Amino acid sequence: MQESFGVILVLAAVLLTFFFYMVPIRLWLAATFAGVHIGIFNLIGMRIRRVTPAAIVNPMINAHKAGLKVSSDQLEAHYLAGGNVNAVITALVSADKANIPLDFQRAAAIDLAGRNVLEAVHTSVNPRVIDCPQQTSGSAMLDAVARDGIRLLVKARVTVRANLDRLVGGATEETIIARVGQGIVSAIGSSDTYKDVLENPDRISRKVLESGLDSQTAFEIVSIDIADVSVAGMGNVANVGALLETERAEADKKLRQAEAEGRRATAVAREQEMKALTQEMRAKVVEAEAQIPLAMAEAFRSGNLGVMDYYHIKNIQADTDMRKSISDSSEPNPPHGSTPKIS
Repeated sequence: MQESFGVILVLAAVLLTFFFYMVPIRLWLAATFAGVHIGIFNLIGMRIRRVTPAAIVNPMINAHKAGLKVSSDQLEAHYLAGGNVNAVITALVSADKANIPLDFQRAAAIDLAGRNVLEAVHTSVNPRVIDCPQQTSGSAMLDAVARDGIRLLVKARVTVRANLDRLVGGATEETIIARVGQGIVSAIGSSDTYKDVLENPDRISRKVLESGLDSQTAFEIVSIDIADVSVAGMGNVANVGALLETERAEADKKLRQAEAEGRRATAVAREQEMKALTQEMRAKVVEAEAQIPLAMAEAFRSGNLGVMDYYHIKNIQADTDMRKSISDSSEPNPPHGSTPKIS
């Protein structure tokens, strides 16, 4: 008899435990007193569908107290899809208090897309400042070159806020940073001199901001501020302009020296060519003079030249040589480039 009574007690305890597990009375009472109308059989159905009732009822209470209209079916469907119901409701409450238009469907889509919907709402309310370039990229400054060839180092700060309409499918922060860096490099490259960039860095930020770099991204660019701009390699120099002018003058001097050296080498090569040409002409003269005795011998054989004619030619030649020797002895040091006179 006692054994049967003990078995009945055990069975009763098991049944009561199973009943209170299947019927969350405490959640039903909390929802009822909070003004959330959810049936007891609906809670039992959540247990059967393997949905934790507390994960649905508590967010519903928060939404009801915040004045949001969200049904248990929407929350349960989002829970079964693998979403974070509590984060979605908290984001909706934050957006409603900040007057940011956000409905449940969009918030659920953002959450299911793998984005932190609560963080997105906070970023939309409080814009975030990110460095360009980022510290994780390994480079602390952007490297750009102006039209005059001066290399500049630039660091910018980009203020962005989340765009909830483009958060699903929009590009991330890395795309924003890459576009801003590209825009800064392009703006500096279109500047005539580095002085324009140093005098008006805000002109660079305005030009980049007007380029619409936040299109197709999950963020909206609020502002682009040039935090630091300097000439590469001139960090400890007081008068950057004077040093740059000095280096430019030195580079021009080396360029002119190289050009002069090239002209000198060309002149030397031309001189050697002329010397070789002179020797060639002299060789041709010698060759022509060598033909004279042959021509005279041929004239003797053919009878066109007689002995007396030959002696007459020799006398003229001897007389010419004598006159030349007398002229050379009368002017021992003739002026350079002048021709000795023959009397």
